[in-house]
Amino acid sequence: MKRVAILVFLIASCSVLFISWMRLDKDSSGIKIQGVNLEAPRNPVAIEALMPLKEIHTEWVSVIPYAFTDPVNPKVHFDYHQLWWGEGIQGATATIKMAQDLGLKIMLKPHVWVRGQGWAGDFDAGNEENWKLWENSYEDYIMTYARLADSLDIELFCIGTEHRKSAKERPEYWISLVKKVRSIYKGKITYAANWDNHENITFWSAMDYIGVDAYFPLCERKTPTVESVMKGWMPITGKLKTMSKQYDKPILFTEYGYRSMDYAADGHWKYNRDTLLTNNEAQANAYKGLYLTFWDKPWFAGGFLWKWHLQTVTRQDRLARAFTPQNKPALEIIRKRYKKGNEEY
Repeated sequence: MKRVAILVFLIASCSVLFISWMRLDKDSSGIKIQGVNLEAPRNPVAIEALMPLKEIHTEWVSVIPYAFTDPVNPKVHFDYHQLWWGEGIQGATATIKMAQDLGLKIMLKPHVWVRGQGWAGDFDAGNEENWKLWENSYEDYIMTYARLADSLDIELFCIGTEHRKSAKERPEYWISLVKKVRSIYKGKITYAANWDNHENITFWSAMDYIGVDAYFPLCERKTPTVESVMKGWMPITGKLKTMSKQYDKPILFTEYGYRSMDYAADGHWKYNRDTLLTNNEAQANAYKGLYLTFWDKPWFAGGFLWKWHLQTVTRQDRLARAFTPQNKPALEIIRKRYKKGNEEY
């Protein structure tokens, strides 16, 4: 009887280990968020504009409404008549519904544009009075879209994008904002930290995903090889894995991507794109290096490439060195990785 009991125990233990291995293998074989960040179009689009996304096996899209602020008058303004169609509530809602009709899941990801400087990461309200004005109006902006996200059964809501100074120095505001969003929104929540600020965020425990806009400098070569890109990722993956374990949250690349130009994997902000040559090979290699590095990691949830245009750009030369992979060799790399069934890559 004792031998039988031991045998039963061993079989049961092996079964548990096998099931655990299968789950890990399932996670690591590509059950990922296979997403695309959509450009907010200037004019209304029809559902046909989204159909090419299905051809590359996209399963998620990030819809990005916009608000605007000013360092002098930091109140956040949104959904007013001067916005592009896709930047306001009407266009965002229409885009979401069309995407849902195609079976796509949604991340709603509001952005703030700072007049005169652009990037929200450098924004500083300057004093407590201005910070309160910004925070109160930003809360109105976010809560408006949180209610929209809940009403449309959106799967994922991003409460902010690259607010480097505010997120680092005023975390109590973001913790309070998360609680208010969760009081009206039933889906999952993330925050999109810039690549150089994700370690400074102290409220990851309140998120469902650790969101990173993954524009890490990886390789100084004009045309990076896949191997050099993967080598550049090595120290970064260790840190991201540790962070995932620390907070018990998966890492999600809320944005990732590369310009199709020289030095594509070395930080796009370092260079004047007008002085560099178009380099589709650099973009394609950078994408493949990222996929080979991350897509088999069980702590990695996938991501949203940056970015996809829903309208034809009149001057195609403007896209030659832009982030979009449309009509470029990188698109085939993406299609293979996003293909359902997660075949060997």
